[in-house]
Amino acid sequence: MKTKWNPNYEISSTIARALMEIEAAKTIVEHTLLSPVIEAELRHKARLKSTHYSTSIEGNKLTLKEAKEVIEKRKTHFHGRERDVNEFRNYWDALLQVEDWADKRVEISEDLIKKLNSIVEKGKRAKPTPYRNEQNVIKDSKSGAIVYLPPEAKDVPKLMSEMVHWTKLAQKNNIPVPIIAALLHYQFVTIHPYYDGNGRTARLLATFILQRDGYGLNGFFSMEEHHAKDLGRYYNSIAVHKHHNYYEGRNKAVLTSWVEYFVRLLATVFTQAKDEALNYKKIGVPSEPQELRRLDRRARMVLSLFAKKDRIAVQDAITLLGLSDRMVRVLMQKWVKDGWLIMTDSSKRARSYGLSAKYRQFVGNLTAIE
Repeated sequence: MKTKWNPNYEISSTIARALMEIEAAKTIVEHTLLSPVIEAELRHKARLKSTHYSTSIEGNKLTLKEAKEVIEKRKTHFHGRERDVNEFRNYWDALLQVEDWADKRVEISEDLIKKLNSIVEKGKRAKPTPYRNEQNVIKDSKSGAIVYLPPEAKDVPKLMSEMVHWTKLAQKNNIPVPIIAALLHYQFVTIHPYYDGNGRTARLLATFILQRDGYGLNGFFSMEEHHAKDLGRYYNSIAVHKHHNYYEGRNKAVLTSWVEYFVRLLATVFTQAKDEALNYKKIGVPSEPQELRRLDRRARMVLSLFAKKDRIAVQDAITLLGLSDRMVRVLMQKWVKDGWLIMTDSSKRARSYGLSAKYRQFVGNLTAIE
């Protein structure tokens, strides 16, 4: 199969500089040791910001403080804003799913995209969303003027297939990952394959590519926050052609300016993460024992819970990891076999876990920086 979508862009000096900044910051962050507690906290904050700001771009009214209350289940109902709460939870679940796919290095596909949009729109148990079968016109909410007229529904399946094929080909051809993420983001919102959730799904797809291919920066950053704080620039950058009709310019537009916007923003976000890592280095992060370094990302997240309590329940891990009850129980059984968890209560209703004697000695490492 030969792809017909061949994005038109150049590696400008601006893009080249941004890519070098990204690589430099990435290297520093990856070589800076942080305690499991700090890693978990930074990742949790980044998820909250990503979810809050990505949904706020689409009109969600929850504040960052309210969003945190929803996720931590301190307050789950806001009168008259049930849709906002559901939308926030769905995006949170979609982000956790993206992280899981990235960890497993799942190949991008149309099936993955359809499942991702279904989580964004209707939740974890929803069936994959089919592409739209009618036109979807984007209008200015105040004036009613047409802002963008995407391709006709009959062209969507072919365009989506070409987009996925190009993405796979770009990976094989070693096109820089940030550029692939930028162009995938652009093409998805340009095709606008769904009636709703296109922007949120596009941002999640970009996150998926970055995380899967080594640019997740341990989940410590949120591009969505920067998109939301300068929406005018975000929208202007993605509207690369003055004509609102897809067939009148958007389909063949030069995308250099959009790629510049995306990679420069990524360089800014990575640099901020680098500066934060260097601040921790100045404070003096204690070096981690080999036993801690051996734990994978999920295990380290659950380990961080023991900084505040001696025992944890299955529900604690479910809330933290965003996985199903069954999956968490399987993981915890594995971790007991691995020797760092022990079961402290085997009853079904009150099943709980603690740290093994070997790992209890590392609790100081968990709390040293907190």
